[in-house]
Amino acid sequence: MTTYLLAGGGTAGHVNPLLALADGLREREPEARILVLGTREGLESRLVPARGYELLIVDKVPFPRRPDRAAVGFPARFRRAVAQVREHIRAHGVDVVVGFGGYAAAPAYVAARRAGIPVVVHEANAKPGLANVLGARRAAAVGVAFEGTPLRGGRFVGMPLRRELVDLDVESVRPRAAMDLGLDLDRPTLLVFGGSLGAQRLNEAFGEGHDAAWRDVLDAGWQLVHVTGERSELTDPGVRGYVVRRYIDRMDHAFAAADFVVSRSGAATVSEISALGLPAVYVPYAVGNGEQALNAASAVDAGAAVLVDDAGFDGDTVRRDIVPLLMDSPRRAAMADAAARVGTRHGTENLIAVVDEVLAARVTR
Repeated sequence: MTTYLLAGGGTAGHVNPLLALADGLREREPEARILVLGTREGLESRLVPARGYELLIVDKVPFPRRPDRAAVGFPARFRRAVAQVREHIRAHGVDVVVGFGGYAAAPAYVAARRAGIPVVVHEANAKPGLANVLGARRAAAVGVAFEGTPLRGGRFVGMPLRRELVDLDVESVRPRAAMDLGLDLDRPTLLVFGGSLGAQRLNEAFGEGHDAAWRDVLDAGWQLVHVTGERSELTDPGVRGYVVRRYIDRMDHAFAAADFVVSRSGAATVSEISALGLPAVYVPYAVGNGEQALNAASAVDAGAAVLVDDAGFDGDTVRRDIVPLLMDSPRRAAMADAAARVGTRHGTENLIAVVDEVLAARVTR
């Protein structure tokens, strides 16, 4: 029986691919022991037990960003976190560590190396996080979600995705999805969303103010499903063909109903949209180190998507840059074909194959 330790967490970007891999391993190998390493503070503390996996705790030790008091105490705290992981590895007889980045991953990489346990790193973003940059240096294998990710030894495996997206049969689900959302099955649908918290820039451009562009989308013969985010106070005008939702529990249904997407470009979002072969306009969130623009780059380069700058994105941008795309059927068809080529639904299986290779190499040594 193989014991896997999956390390990562903090945000959905780390937890969701981790859980997708866990589900894939459990489906393939029901007798395996699958453990997850995370912190008390991260999203994993809630999602991992809810999915039926055992969560092992490690202290949250952020890398210092400046020479302050926290930096002085960092070495001792990090050594303690590494010791915690080594004890987990010893106590549970771990055979391999698979890390996804985040606070739990860095001490897991160090502890595994000291215990002589192989490490597989998966990087979800086109711009790697610090923990994975360090972990990749001595990892047995490295998988990346996007081609060209600058990570030592990285090979493209794609993103481990939720099973409901991997198995999504758009043609069979679309009628039910249209009914649930109150859509006309015979009209094309634009899906706009900005992640779980929404995107104020997208909400303002499509749904607020005198120049809101939802009217232009409808005038073009399209329907609009606008997922505003749970914190949004956007008013629903109650117009047929313009569906406003704070949150959609079944995003697989929203994707099945969609013919075109406008969204932010988080790693999971881009991977899901490309895997489903949907053409898209990405409006990268203009914070951080520009990772969202990099996440979209492979889809844009392949002709599957268009990148629009967040600065100044408004109703006029929609009318000038997006509505003409909605009216151009040949271009949309070409974008959809390109998306199907650049995306993959097999990220979970590909990553499992990498882990299997590492375990097989360990046995033959």
